[in-house]
Formats: sequence, structure tokens, C-alpha cells
Amino acid sequence: MSMRVAVLDLGSNSFHLLVADVHPDRTFTTVTREKEMLRLGDEVGQFRCIRAAAADRAVASLRRLHELALAHGATEVYAVATAAIRRAANGSALVDRFEAEAGVTVRVIDGLEEAELIFEAIRASVVLDPGPAVFIDIGGGSLEIGVGNRDGMLDGASVALGVGLLRAKFVSHDPPHVDELQRLNEQVSDVLLPVIQRLGVHNPTMLVGSSGTIGDLAAMTLAHAKIAQPRNLNHVTIRRSDFEEMHQRLLTMTSSERKGLVGLDTKRSDLIAVGSVVLDVAFDILGFESLTFSDWALREGILLQAVARSDPSQFADDVTTIREASVSALARKCNSRKSHCEHVRDLSLQLFDGLKELHGLGDADRAMLAYAVLLHDIGHHVSHYRHHEHAAYLVANSAMRGFDQSELQFLTALVRHHRKGDVKAAEQHISALSADDRKRCRKLAALLRVADGLDRGHRQRITRLRAVDNGDIVTLHLATSADPELEIWGCRRRSELFESVFGRTLHFSLHDSSGEID
Repeated sequence: MSMRVAVLDLGSNSFHLLVADVHPDRTFTTVTREKEMLRLGDEVGQFRCIRAAAADRAVASLRRLHELALAHGATEVYAVATAAIRRAANGSALVDRFEAEAGVTVRVIDGLEEAELIFEAIRASVVLDPGPAVFIDIGGGSLEIGVGNRDGMLDGASVALGVGLLRAKFVSHDPPHVDELQRLNEQVSDVLLPVIQRLGVHNPTMLVGSSGTIGDLAAMTLAHAKIAQPRNLNHVTIRRSDFEEMHQRLLTMTSSERKGLVGLDTKRSDLIAVGSVVLDVAFDILGFESLTFSDWALREGILLQAVARSDPSQFADDVTTIREASVSALARKCNSRKSHCEHVRDLSLQLFDGLKELHGLGDADRAMLAYAVLLHDIGHHVSHYRHHEHAAYLVANSAMRGFDQSELQFLTALVRHHRKGDVKAAEQHISALSADDRKRCRKLAALLRVADGLDRGHRQRITRLRAVDNGDIVTLHLATSADPELEIWGCRRRSELFESVFGRTLHFSLHDSSGEID
């Protein structure tokens, strides 16, 4: 059973609202998002408090966001404040105003809990293999950094390296002067070095970044390197060399000039150079040559925590199943024919396992086949006509968690070709794949079509199968619960690619479902 939850993230740069339906498999369906840029971190950095005018704006903003959450039917509202409010001399008084004037009880969290919540979201959004992974989140008032694996955070810290705080203290020119950049670099290095040395005992193997500043830097890096921007940045990886080129250019530009850069939220134009310096120093100390971006961070972490606290028995806590949960969520959203798709998945995996020596594919391919089968019919959500193309479009635009861009392209191509015709190199989705991936896609598409044909009537009459390669012939021993004439016909209609790819003719041997086929 789903629950509709609202999260209010009262950050140092912005106040954010996320309203989402949370499902038992820990996937979210976003209902609405809203953001208001308040820059409270700048206030605290300059004055050590939040002055009256800024405090009034904060109360009014929270009141609006809360009303929006209630208007969208949120049954639970969780509000969390971070660095700027916890460091402001009058932060406690502002929290009291939030409750009295906006009707919202706000919980102020410390830096370590902030880091833990961020990592909870990251490990539910990005596949941390091989792990452990170092994560870094550059906010307006603080920087959270830590190391963890699929099971949770191993160590973490929150340090005073937020972009608003650093800009107020170290940068007064636009663009920054060389001496300002030098002092900024020294400060970031002095603070980060001992923390990173402590985290290094866990031998991290990858670097993950999250939140708005790093997201903008990742998007700007892709644009600068003339790499096509994906529809969603989650699980996108940028190279350090590409980032360094963009970074050096960024430091020479004024805030006004930066507003024209692709990938940058213009409201960050005066802060992004400082964020870029922080990331540059982190790259240097950590020594990684790439960074993977997670578009889930604190808000999603709060959501996960809220769900676990409200009814832990109703929600899975195994975040190692990111991909399965993502696929299930998309299938559910598109009203997929669950019984048919799950049955075809089982048949396709039995076919895959029985013909291992013939196709020569591995466990990763087996998993990709299962995902594709569960999604192959979602195009019916748009139209029966050309539903394979609609399905591919939905997969390509889904931003499913746990898949990097190349994997998502492969899955899109496989779903696109589940129906008929050969897998041609010139076809749109196939042309983006490597030659090796095209071969893999052809083999998997051939298996998928055979299995799909064996449930042509969506009646699950073929209860299980055993595939035997006899040289020129592959015999499918089929356990049946009723007359499978339609299913055999459907399979023969879908067998052309199989016979072309594997050089085998399909034969069928029928068995009563109560009998043995092994």
C-alpha cells in the first residue's frame, strides 16, 4: 500500500518541497516538486545570524510550501533544517516562528545525520559496485562527505565548506582574484585533507557526488566536453579531465557570463565558481579520475527515513535491489500486464539457462533479459499500434535508478526489438550501441521473442520449458496445462531471428504439466 509523504528540506541555499507516493518496494512516484532560493547561508556567512527581512521571507516561503503539500494530499509532512539554521545565532527563534506562523514543526539535524541521510538516498539511487564509495555533497552552508557500501555508511563528516559560507569569507571580486582563489584552495585543502585521510582506510573504489551544485557542475562538464546531455543526470559519470577544462574556464568568467553556460541554474551563477574550486580540490586529494552523480540526496533520504519510521514492516530495506525496484515501478506506472510479463520472464530465463553454451552470454545479460521482458509490453499504455516503439520511448525517458547511461541504452534497444524484424545497426536505438552490445542485443532479443510467443494467448498454458541444443535443431520440451496450439503458432511466428542468430531450427516436444521434462 502506497503512502503520500511531503518532505520540506530547509537548506542553506534553498527551501525544497518534495511530495511523493512511496511504494512498498521503496520506489517513489513524484507528485510535485518546488524550490525557493533564499540563500540563508549567505546571511549566516556574513552576519552569523538570519536578519529580520530574510527570516520573514523564510517563514513566508515555508508557509507556501506547506500549503502546497497539503493541497496535493500529503498525509505526512516531514520538515528538516540543516547548516544555515543550525549555525545561525537566532536559528532557534526562527524554528519557533516556523511552528507558530507556518504551522510546521521543523527538526534541526546535525551534520552527521545529514551525511547519513544523503548516503541513504545515494545507495538507493546509484549502484555502488565495486564499493565502497566516497560521496561528497556540496551545499550552501556545509559539505557532507563520507564512505559507504551497499549496506550503509561506514564513516562520514560534515564540514564548514558550503559555497555560501566560503564565498562570503573568501571571495569579494567577480571573477575571483588569483589571491582569493589561492586562499580558498588552501582553506578547502586544510579542512578536507584530514577527513579524506580518515575515510581512506576503507579503500574506496569510486566517487559519487550529489545535490544541486555538483549536479550543475556535472551538466556543465558534459556540455563543455560536447557530450550529449542525457534526459536525467542520475548515474551519469564525468571524467576529471573534462571537468578540469570546464573548471579553468569557469574561474575566468563573471557571474553574468556564467549565466549563459549550458547546465547551470542561473541562480547559482555567483556561487558556482566556489563550488567548482571545492570539487577540484576534492578530486585532487581523493585521486579519482571520474565522478558519478546521484540526483537523489537529502530530501529522498528524509523520505526513506520517514517511511522506515512510520511502518518498517511495510517497506523493504534491501537497497541492493535498486534495478528490480526501478523496473517494477515503471511497469506498475504503465499498467503492465503483470501475469503475462512475469510468466514470459520465467520462460525466457529457462530458455537462457538451457542454451548457455549456444549463446555464450553471462549473468549480467541474464539480468538484462529479465528486465526487458518485464518492460516489453509497457508501450500498450500509449497505444497497441507500434507498442514496441512506445515501450522503448518510455524506457529511454524513465530515468530508472541503478542503470548507467550505456545500460539504459541497451535496455531501450532490447525492449524496442522484442517484437519483429532483425536488429539493424542503422536503427536509432541500435546505432548508439557498440558492436559487441549489438551482438548481445540480437541474441537476447531472439530469446525474448521465442518466450513471448510461447504465451501468445496470455493464458500461461506453457508452464515450463527445457531447451536442448541438438546441433542443427533446438528442441523445446514444453510442459503444458492445456492445448498449446496458439502458443506454438505464436512461437513459430517469432522464431525467425532465433534461427538467424543461432543457426538452429526450433522443434517442439509437448508434455503434460504433471510430467517430467528434465
